[in-house]
Amino acid sequence: MSVPASPKVIQFFIRVLQARGWIAGVFLALTAASIYGALRVPNDPAIERLMVPGDPVALATLEFDRLFPEGQQALVMLEATDPLSLTSLRSADKLEHALANIPQVEAHSFLDLYRRASPTGEISAEEAQNLRQFANGTPLFRRAGLLGEHYFGLALELRVNSPAERDRALAAIDALALPLEKAGAPFTQVRRVGSPWLDAWLERQTGSATARFMPLFGLFLMTLVFIIYRSWRALAAIIFTLGSLVAIAMGMADVFGWSHTVISTLVPLTVMVTTTATLVYIHSRFIEPDDSTNPLEHHARAIANKFLPCTASMFATAVGFAALAISDIRPVREMGLWTACGLVVAWIGCFTLFPALQSLLRTPRRAENSPAGKWFPQFVDVLVPASRRFRWPLVSGALLLMLCGAAALFGIPGAVAPLALEMDVLTYVNPGERVAQDTRYFEQSNALDVVELWLQTPPGHALDPDFLRALEELTHRLESDARITAVDGPTSVLRWARYVESGSDQLPSSAAAWPKLAADLEQIMLTEPGARQYVDIKDLANVRVSIRGRAKLFGRVGAMRAFVEQQWAAAQTAEPALRSSRGRVVGKGVLGAAITQRLLPTLTESFALTASVIFTAFLLIFRSPSARLMTMIPSLFAILCVFLVMRLVAIPLNIATILIGSTVLGATENDQIHFFYHFQEGHSTGTMSGALRHAMLVAGRPILFATLINASGFLALAMSDLPPMREFGIVSASAFILALFADFTALPGALWILQKNDRVSTSPAS
Repeated sequence: MSVPASPKVIQFFIRVLQARGWIAGVFLALTAASIYGALRVPNDPAIERLMVPGDPVALATLEFDRLFPEGQQALVMLEATDPLSLTSLRSADKLEHALANIPQVEAHSFLDLYRRASPTGEISAEEAQNLRQFANGTPLFRRAGLLGEHYFGLALELRVNSPAERDRALAAIDALALPLEKAGAPFTQVRRVGSPWLDAWLERQTGSATARFMPLFGLFLMTLVFIIYRSWRALAAIIFTLGSLVAIAMGMADVFGWSHTVISTLVPLTVMVTTTATLVYIHSRFIEPDDSTNPLEHHARAIANKFLPCTASMFATAVGFAALAISDIRPVREMGLWTACGLVVAWIGCFTLFPALQSLLRTPRRAENSPAGKWFPQFVDVLVPASRRFRWPLVSGALLLMLCGAAALFGIPGAVAPLALEMDVLTYVNPGERVAQDTRYFEQSNALDVVELWLQTPPGHALDPDFLRALEELTHRLESDARITAVDGPTSVLRWARYVESGSDQLPSSAAAWPKLAADLEQIMLTEPGARQYVDIKDLANVRVSIRGRAKLFGRVGAMRAFVEQQWAAAQTAEPALRSSRGRVVGKGVLGAAITQRLLPTLTESFALTASVIFTAFLLIFRSPSARLMTMIPSLFAILCVFLVMRLVAIPLNIATILIGSTVLGATENDQIHFFYHFQEGHSTGTMSGALRHAMLVAGRPILFATLINASGFLALAMSDLPPMREFGIVSASAFILALFADFTALPGALWILQKNDRVSTSPAS
C-alpha cells in the first residue's frame, strides 16, 4: 500500500530518526528539570481568589480588605440538650480559655460580654442563672451564631499568614474540641463550621488529586495499549513519551507562575489523554505495511503522513483551551493557558521524542496483531451502505437531539429554566465530609451568605451623629426583611454596649440622643480593638456594614447584592445625612456571585471562539466550508447532548463543568480531522463509498481506540472526592462516547447528503 506524504517532510523525519539519541537525551534533561519545577508549584484553591487580579470587583474587594483586615473566621458549635446549663457553661468556658492560648487564634463567646460587666472566675450556680437571663434577653447572640436552641457557639478568628500556619492552628483546635464529643457529656456533638476547614480540605484534595488519578489512568492506558498493539516495546515507547511530556507540561507552571487550583487536575489529564490519542494515531499508521524500500523510509513516511492531521488536531485542542484565556475567572484562565502550552510541548514530543523512542526500542510493525484487524473491515462493509440508506434519519435524529440539548442548556422561556449555575463553596467539598455536613447544618438555622456594604464618607465624618443615626435606620430597614438574618456595623457596637449596661439592645431614635452615642462609640473604639472592625480610624472616612442572609431566597444569582444596593439607594434618598457618602457592595459573597454570573459567558464566548478558529483551520486545510461544517456535527452533537445528560442527572454548571464545551470540541475535533484527511485520500477511488471506506479503515480504528482512551481517562475523575471534578469526569466521558457514536452515524450520513450521489471529485476543494 502506498502511503502519501510530502518528500520534504519525509526527509525531515528521516533526519529526526537519525538524531534519535540526541533527542532522547535532551528530553531526559528537560524531564528532570521539569519534575523539580513541578514540585515547586504552589496550591491555591481558595474560592475568594478565583477572580483575575485586574477585575474591578476583585480590586474593590482587595481595597476593602486592606482597610478592614480580618483573620479567617470559624465557629465551633458545642451541641447540648441545654447549652446554658451549669456544666455546659463551665465546659465551654474552659474550652474558650484553652483555644485562646493557641498562637494566632482568638476565641469569643457571649461569656466575654457578660464578664465585662461582671468579671468572675469559675462559673457558679448563681452566675449560671444570671448568664441564662443575659443570653436570653436579646436576639443578638442568636443572630451572631453564638447561641442556638441546642448549641453554644465559640467564634474563632485565625490570624494566620500561610496555609501551614492555618493547618497548625486547626490541628490544635481539633485536639482541644473534638475530645469533648467523645466524652459524651455535657456536649453530645462538636461541629466545626467555616472556610478554614473547607479550604484546608480543598488544598489537601487539590494537591493529591493528580497523584491519585494519574496512576489509575496509567494502569488502564497500559492495559489498553498492550491489548491494541500486543507489544511491550510499543507500550514502553508510549509510556516513556507520555511521562516526559506530562512532566514538562506540569513544570511549565513554575516558569509562568501558575498554581494548583480546584480544576488544575484537568491539565495533566488533558495533556495525557490528548497526547495518547495522537500517539495512537501515529503508531497505528506506523504498524501498517506500505511499499517503502527500507524500514527507515517506512517509519519517516508513516510519521509524515500523520503530520498534518495530527498537527491540525492538536492545534484545535490547544486553541480550545487557549480560548479560555478570555475568562474573568482566574483558575479557568490559568488552566486554559497551562493546558494549551502543555499541548504545544506535547505536539513537539509526538514528532520528535516518540519517533526516537520507536526507533531506539525497535517497536514491531505487525498490524495483524490488532484485535480489530479481522472484524473491523467487516463492520465497515456494513456501515458504509447503511449510512447512505439511513442518512436522513441519522442526521435528522442528531439535529433533534442537538436542539433538545440547546433547550436543556439555555431553557425555554416560560417553560424550562436554563441549566442551573452553582458556585456555593460547599459544592466543591465532598458532601460526606464532616466539615461539609457541619457547615450545612449551621446554614439551616444561620445564613452563611455575607455581603459587605462599604460606605465612604468625607474625611472625619464617619462618626457624625446624624450619619450614625441614618445608618441605624438603614440597619433596621435591612433587618426587617426575613431573608436577612443579621446586619453588623458601627451602631451594632452601640447596641451591644447598651445591652451590657442597661439590658436593652434598642437604640433611641431621637436625634438629640445621638451626639452622646457618637461620643460613646468613639470612646469604645479607642479602648476596644474589636470595635474598630467597622470604622477605619485613620481618617474616619470608611465604614463597614456586614449583611448576612440567605442569597438563594432572593432568587437569581446576584439578587442579594442588588437588594442591598436598592436599600442603600433608598436610604440615601430619604436621609440627607447619607447623601454625601458613597456606597459600594463588595466582599467574598459578591465575588462568588460575580464568578457565578460569568460562568455562562465563559462557556459561550470560549466555545464560540474555539469553534470559529477550528472552522477556519478546517477551511485553510481542506478548503470547502460546507463540507467541513458538516464534519463538525459529531462534536456539536456531543456537546449539546451532554447538556441534556446534565439536565437529566441534575449536574449543574460550575467552575469545572463550564469547561465542557471547549474541552470536548477541542478533543473530539481530532477525530473529525483525521477522518476527513483520510476521506480526501480516498477520493482517488472515484466513489463516495470508496472514500468513506478508506477513511473508516485508516482512521476508524484509531478513532475508536482514542475515544476509549479519552473517555477512560476523564472517567477516572468520577472517583474524585471533589464534586466538580467528579461531575466533569462523568460529563466529559459521556461526551466522548456520544461523539464516537456520531462519528460512525451522523458524520457519514451528512457526507452522503452533501454528496448526493456515489461519485466524488478528486479536486482538493470538493
